[in-house]
Order: sequence, then C-alpha cells, then structure tokens
Amino acid sequence: MRKIGLNALLAFVPVALALERLTPDRPALVFLAAAFGIIPLAGLLVQSTEQVALRTGDTVGGLLNATFGNAPELIISFVALRSGYADMVRASLIGAILANLLLSLGLAYFLGGIRYHVQEFNPVAARMQASMMFMAVISLMVPGGYHTLFTAQPPHYEHYLSIGIAAVLLTSYALGLLFMLRTHPEDFTSKEKHAETEEARWALPRAVGVLVAASVGAAVMSEMLVGSVEGASASLGMSKAFVGMMVLAIIGGAAELGSAVTMARRNRMDLALGIAMGSSIQIALFVAPVLVLLSFFFAPAPFTLAFTRGEITLLFLSVLIGMIVAGDGRSNWYKGVQLLSVYLIFAILFFMIPGK
Repeated sequence: MRKIGLNALLAFVPVALALERLTPDRPALVFLAAAFGIIPLAGLLVQSTEQVALRTGDTVGGLLNATFGNAPELIISFVALRSGYADMVRASLIGAILANLLLSLGLAYFLGGIRYHVQEFNPVAARMQASMMFMAVISLMVPGGYHTLFTAQPPHYEHYLSIGIAAVLLTSYALGLLFMLRTHPEDFTSKEKHAETEEARWALPRAVGVLVAASVGAAVMSEMLVGSVEGASASLGMSKAFVGMMVLAIIGGAAELGSAVTMARRNRMDLALGIAMGSSIQIALFVAPVLVLLSFFFAPAPFTLAFTRGEITLLFLSVLIGMIVAGDGRSNWYKGVQLLSVYLIFAILFFMIPGK
C-alpha cells in the first residue's frame, strides 16, 4: 500500500508538463509539481536497483543503490550548471551531503531504533567510509582557501586548481572502489547475516526498463524544476541558498533517503549506512569532480569547487558528528535524534539567510 501511495505521485509528471505549457507565468506551481514528480521517479530508481542488490552483498548493493540514487542529484546539478546557476549547484552539492549524513542517516537511526532496541553494523566499514568523506572535505577546502587568499590571481588559476583537485578526487574514488570490492572486501562484510527477503524478484529486463524510464523521467522533471527555480524562489519567499542547500538537495536525495530508512527498518544497518554514507562519498568524490569537467563543455562558464567558508564549515561539522555516531558500530533511536537536530538547526540557519 505504501508503494502504491508513492507511485500515485507519478500523476504529478503530466501535471507538471501541462503547467509548464499552459501557465508559464506561474513558476511556483511548475516547481512544486516537478518536485513531487521527481519523488516517485526516484523511488522507482531505488526499486530497480534494489532488485540488483538482492543478487549481491550489502557492500555492492549499497554502492549500486547510492550510485543510481544519486542520478537525480547529478541530473539536477548538471541542468542547473548548464543554466548558469553555479552558486546554486555548489549549495546543492553541500546540501546533498548534509542530507545524506544527517537527514537520511538520522532517520535511519531513529526509525530503525524505534523498532529495534540496538542495531549493530560493521564499525570498520563505517570508519573507512567516514575517513574517505573526511579526505574529501579537506580537498574541497583548498579551492575556497585559494580564492580567499589569492584573489588577485587570474580566474583561470582557480579553474586549473579545480581541474587538478577533480582529477585527484576521481582517482581516489576509483581506488576506493578497488579497495572495497577487490583487495579488502572482508573489511566491508555485514555485521550480521540476514534472512532472505520475501519481496518478489523482478526479471532483469524489467529492472533495466524501469531504471531507464525513471532516469529519463527524472531528467525531464529536473529540467523543469531548474527552469522554474528562480521565479519559484521569489514567489515562495525562499532564498536561492535555501532552495539549493535544502529543497533541491532533499528532492535529489529522495531515493537514498527512502532506501536507507527502509533498510534500517529491516535491521540491515550495514546496507543503510552503505547507502547514506556511500552516497555522500559519491557526491564529494565523483559528482562534484564530474561537474567540474563537464562545465568546460556544457556550461556558460567553468565550474570551480570554491565553496564558501560557511558551506565548508557546515560540511566539516557534519562529517565530524557522522564519524562520532558511527564509530562504535552500534545505533539507537537517540543517535538519530542527534543527527536530525543538527540538520534542523542548519535548515533554520539557511532559511533565515537574507538574499535572493
């Protein structure tokens, strides 16, 4: 029944298409309809990748789920970047990481902890993922520091710096996959063995077909979402910083959020952490560098990783608290409350930031 209710939101896809054609002067309606339309499409992405995850272990399953769950985020960011909203893209990237580390993981801890007194997961894998995320934060701090300290340098110096860092991050991500999947897979095995799920398995052609259709639909909805974001932010009284950091990040990360919570409710915390933390790692080490490279071909101006000090500070604090709560290999509902409290504080902060 829950899935039927979520799929009912697919009705917003044709509604958004109709509103864009019939009421172009009402961007807030188009924005809201497209946002609701992306949510079930993200859910279909999760369902199709979960079918593949049924045939793999939690490590590969979490990686696949995070990869395809990040597809809407990558599509939204690419469309926004192509439209010239570089600052909004940077905000949405930070917001997506915060949403995964604090909102998705917090809800997984909280809702899983309500059902189970204590849940256990592999602390070695959690600390490894946290260290990868911490390395990414340090790397992302460099362009912003360079921009602050050497503002007199020509702009193309920052572009070269971003390209170099993008290459390092992509290489680190590739080596991280090699480490997890080939050389040290034993460090990422699940803490506990789980019973087989009773969920019916899809045939492979069906899973691939749903995956392709949902990806195309998400791309169309993302195009409309970004096209209406400027007018919608003004109509709804929200700054672009809040829209990028919170609204677009949550919409783009709806797939990972729903999947991480579902796995936690099934007491599969290794997979839940693999989805939430793995998605954050992918955004920092893969999505952001790829956007830097794509911007040289598709964007009005090259995209740099010069995040503001405020964005980097929030990211640093989020990774720090994520490392603390995941380091002992045990979770409970109150740890979820702690993560959710930090996320709500950040949301209030960005909502109160003045500006357009």
